[in-house]
Amino acid sequence: GVYGGACKVTVGLLDEFGPWRVIDAPLSEIAIVGSATGSALMGLRPVAEMQFADFISCAWDQVVTVAAKQHYRAHTPVPMVLRLPSGGGFSGGPFHSQSPESSFTHVPGLKVVCPATPHDAKGLLATAIEDPNPVLYFEHKHLYRRIKGEVPDERYTIPFGKARIERAGDEITLVTWGAMVHTAAEAAGALEGEGLSVEIIDLRTLQPWDKQAVLESVAKTSK
Repeated sequence: GVYGGACKVTVGLLDEFGPWRVIDAPLSEIAIVGSATGSALMGLRPVAEMQFADFISCAWDQVVTVAAKQHYRAHTPVPMVLRLPSGGGFSGGPFHSQSPESSFTHVPGLKVVCPATPHDAKGLLATAIEDPNPVLYFEHKHLYRRIKGEVPDERYTIPFGKARIERAGDEITLVTWGAMVHTAAEAAGALEGEGLSVEIIDLRTLQPWDKQAVLESVAKTSK
């Protein structure tokens, strides 16, 4: 709403699109996700933001029991996106620093997205909004102010399930996502000085995940 989100990611949206499209909801995760699910069932494409990904646990039933199952039960699309600021590394304490994305990769009906770069963040978000089923879009908070990059002005999409090679190598394969892509790149740079060549695969999406890219890399490096 007016505040622009806990991490100031949505600043200006209320002024641009108005209170009928940008809703400053009560601080009730189950109400936010329940409303988003209902809106999606009625033909809208809601994008709901949790202040912190940790509190998606409060809406677990709405996400896992209702939204994720709807297409299987009734062949009804649920085109909604849940934006989830996640991760630690900034002294957020035990309730504002978790990375719960792996929990949702085991739930049929959900897609899990974890961008690592500004370019991917925009492209994957556009793909998520276009998707006919629920997408959990995890944004590591440590990347908001830490990583900068060029982003095209025009709208573009990046397909789910297509990994990105962050760094090419031929001795070790390192598979990761989100903020850890940059941590891995720093480690790979240090190892390069010791004569080790590390290939880093940025999965981009955990569900679906690019199994073929991982297998091809491991076939090349053998470890």
